[in-house]
Parts: sequence; structure tokens; C-alpha cells
Amino acid sequence: MAKPAMAADKEFHATAAPGGGDRYTGEPFATRAPVVAMHGMAATAQPLATMIAIDILKKGGSAVDAAIAANAALGLMEPVSCGVGGDLFAIVWDPKTHKLYGLNGSGRSPMGRTLAQLKAKLGDKTTIPSLGSLPVTVPGAVDGWFELHNRFGKLPMDQVLAPAIQYAREGFPVSQLVANYLELNFKAFAKNKDQIEELENARHTYLIDGRTPKEGAIFRNPDLAHTYETIARGGRDAFYKGPIAKTIDTYFRRIGGDLRYEDFAKHTSTWVDPVGVSYRGYDLFELPPNTQGVAALEMLKILEGFDLKTMGRGSADALHVMVEAKRLAFEDLAKYYADPAFYNAPVKTLISDSYAAQRRALIHMDRANDNIGPGEVKLVQGDTTYLTAADKDGMMISLIQSNYRGMGSGLVPDGLGFMFQDRGELYNLDPAHPNVYAPGKRPFHTIIPAFVMKDGKPFMSYGVMGGDMQPQGHVQVLVNMIDFGLNIQEAGDAARFRHYNGPEPTGEKGEGVGTLQLESGISPQVRAELARRGHKLEPGDGSFGGYQAIMRDPQTGAYWGASEMRKDGAAMGY
Repeated sequence: MAKPAMAADKEFHATAAPGGGDRYTGEPFATRAPVVAMHGMAATAQPLATMIAIDILKKGGSAVDAAIAANAALGLMEPVSCGVGGDLFAIVWDPKTHKLYGLNGSGRSPMGRTLAQLKAKLGDKTTIPSLGSLPVTVPGAVDGWFELHNRFGKLPMDQVLAPAIQYAREGFPVSQLVANYLELNFKAFAKNKDQIEELENARHTYLIDGRTPKEGAIFRNPDLAHTYETIARGGRDAFYKGPIAKTIDTYFRRIGGDLRYEDFAKHTSTWVDPVGVSYRGYDLFELPPNTQGVAALEMLKILEGFDLKTMGRGSADALHVMVEAKRLAFEDLAKYYADPAFYNAPVKTLISDSYAAQRRALIHMDRANDNIGPGEVKLVQGDTTYLTAADKDGMMISLIQSNYRGMGSGLVPDGLGFMFQDRGELYNLDPAHPNVYAPGKRPFHTIIPAFVMKDGKPFMSYGVMGGDMQPQGHVQVLVNMIDFGLNIQEAGDAARFRHYNGPEPTGEKGEGVGTLQLESGISPQVRAELARRGHKLEPGDGSFGGYQAIMRDPQTGAYWGASEMRKDGAAMGY
């Protein structure tokens, strides 16, 4: 006798939901094949921003024009990660000069606030909070745009910013991850509202009818549209010396913050030489301190002495040595990285073969070393969005831009439509530490763009978002491609590890061997073996970064693009 329909439905719904489909080619875990195109490519964390970049390329814009246009759009569409209230770093390959250029577009602390005054404001706190005015430093993104544009741009800035202005006025549908992050950020703001001098401007800017917008809701930001229009007409000085800077000065005076007009008027970006190391025939380039890019280079130099390919991708041996290399590099990061205008970090030594051999000797295959610290080096005193674009002439740009933790400080200046970063949380308060807070100083920075060269030619521009995950992600992606033979898309989709709770440049001490999170693609057997070797495992919380990349085929000149599944983004070409 047949069961009643309702009972049959209940029985059906009680079964396990089916998994994903089966890929016909490529690795089964990959979300899709790489995107391949001849004339131009862009990869960002938001499909609409990627499309804007492609449109700019089709209009004759350079890769730098496309990157700026996409970054402006992301400041609107992904405010949980970036915006003109934050900082910017970039690496550009210029096909005319056959050279890599690095730009440090990070801002500085208030010139009128001393370490003693900061400590007095902190009271009994031993670190700088992530909310309110105390962690706010001068935003460097806009100056970074204009430095890049002045050197490598083709289209006028009003055309570059026009798509973001239009979307800000007319609105766009909020994507899935951004909607989730908006909700989480505003819950955190509400929970810690006593730390934020003023929150009404943020509510006015980002909430719809008093609530964070849901996935698919149409979001508009007319205040940001006006800010972008002011920048398009008046250039970078409109932001740092004109009406925007004056509005910001008035705002900080009103809420009792320390940034002033003079801090903005004196801001400058810095062109720097990228630093690189060779790894199995490929050359990875990062930006020097105050970024953490050198940590990725140090990790690679340590790993070069291990046969990862024979160990096998995702094996306990391979993961063990990669985690231990990370721990060693981050011990040095916590001790030596700071603003180069105040301290000359021993970068050449940290990435040398001899130093890598010393550090490598501290790795034991049978157990996690619970007795490591920073190396002794002779000293010489002295949430984030990543995007990449490439154009028909061969120019490639690797750009990263962030408000730091979450959306930032919680502070939105009157009528300007963007939130200030909280990057100043990363200063150290110990006067003896290179990264100690000082007036007019840049803090230690987590955001890092990466660029890979091979045989003197550009090979790949890429990045992985997410605080201390970034050097770890850079290394894992590159190892996936070089040692394990994955393509540019698979290398980002593959399961990752994230290690944290080590020592910090802020002065926080590490907790034993730290904590290791593994994504679900790592097998139970490998997890058990890593635990047996002494690693402290905990379930993953989703903090494994977000990856975008463009690779240049050395034979055909075609671009290969990738954007992985951990974000809402897309790679597109034409």
C-alpha cells in the first residue's frame, strides 16, 4: 500500500541533501576553468567591478585605469573591505620600460599626537582598539590612485571614476558575501558602540530603513557619488588639501579625534622597489616593510629546501613543513617589520639562502617545534580587497586596498559616504620596538600585492586577502602551481590552512605553537597526524582569504584569469 503523499515528502526531506555536480575536466574541487582571453583581463571580488574594468580596457584605458575604476567601484560595492578611507599598495609591470614598479600608498598617524598622549587616551588598555578615532590614520588610497594614474594612466580621471559614480547614484544589487559582512559589522558596531565617538553617519550611509541591506537589495550611496565627483573634478588635492580634507578636519574636531587638515595636506605616497626571491625557477616579488610581504619570501626560501612535490599536495608532511615555515617567518615579522622611514629592517638577511638554512634547521618532521623565536639578525637602525588587471599592451597591475579590520573604525565623515580605516590598531606601544607608535609614522601593514616573474618576463599578478592569511595564501597558491601542477584557478580553489595566534608586531605574545585551521578539503587522516605532531587544530571559521590572479602565457601572450569561490568575485577577459 502506498504511503500518503505528505509522509512520502517527509521521508524525502529527511534524506541528506545532494552535493555538487561532477566536473568533466580539471580537478574535481575546482569551481570552474580559468578564463582565457587575448586583449585584456580583470579579476576582482565583485563581478560588476570586474565588468567596469573590462569596459575601461575596451575604451582604450590602461591596466592601471581599469584597476582604479574597479577599486572605486569596490569602495561602493564592497565597503566591508575597502574604500577611500583606507590605504593602497600596488605592483605594476610596465612593458615599455620592462620593469616592476612598487607603490606604497599607506597613510600616517596624526602629527599632533605623541605616544604619551595616545597612552593617556588609552588608559589601562595595552593595545590600540580597532574602533573609534584612535586607530584612524590618514587614508592613502586616493593619493595612490593619482600616483598610479599620473605615471601609467591613459584615460582622464573623470572617465575612470564615472562608472562608480553612476552606480553610487543609481544603485546596484548587494552581493551575497557583502550582505553577510555588513550585518556582522553593524552587529559589532552596536555591541561596541561605547568605543565609537559617533555612529549615526555610518547608519545613515549603509543602512536601508534602519537595517543592513540583504542580498539582492538595491543599495545607493549618493554621498560617495558626490565625493567621487569632487575628486574627479579637483584631483587628489580635493581630497588632501581641498573641501574633503576640510570636512574631515571639522568632523574630527567635532568628535574629539586627532587627525587634522595638516595631516592630509602633508600626505605622500612612496614609490618603492619590489623585493624578490627565486623559487624553483620562478621569482616572487613583494613590497618591503611596512608591509608583511617579506614574510612570504622568507617562507618560500625555507620551503625551497624540502621536496614538497614528493610529499604530496595536502599530505601531513607538506602541510607540517609549510606551517612551520610560516611560524618561523612570522616570528621575524613580529620583531623586525616597521615603517622604513623610522627603522631599516634587515630584509636582505631575512630572505638570504644562509638565513633560510638556519631557520629551516629548526623544523622537525616528527613534531611541531614549541621552542622557536625570531632569528638573531644584525640590525641597521635608521579585510581587504585584492584586484588585478592586464591590458592589450602587456601592462599588468597587482593592487590591494583595505580598511583593515572589517569595515574599519565605524566613523564616517559628515556627508562623504565612506568609512575611515582602523589601520592604526597595528602600532606597537613599546618604545623599544621598531613598530612603536610615533607622530607622522606609518603602521605595520598586512595588505600585500604579489607579482611573479619567470625568465625576466611577467608571469602572474595575484593576491590573497585577509590579514595575516595573506603571506600564507601567497605561498600556498604558488606552491600549488609550481610544486603540485595545479592551474591558476585550481591553485586558488584548493583547500588551505591558516595558522594564527603567533606573536604580533603590536607586541602581543604567541600562544604556544599557535592555532591551525584547516579547510574541509583536508582529510581526517591528515588532521589526526598533524594533531599527533603537536599542532593545535580547531575548526575553520572561513578566514582563509580570497584570491584573484592573472597569468600571462609566455608562448601565446594570452591572459589566464582566476577568481575563487570564497568571495563574490569574477575574472573576465576580452
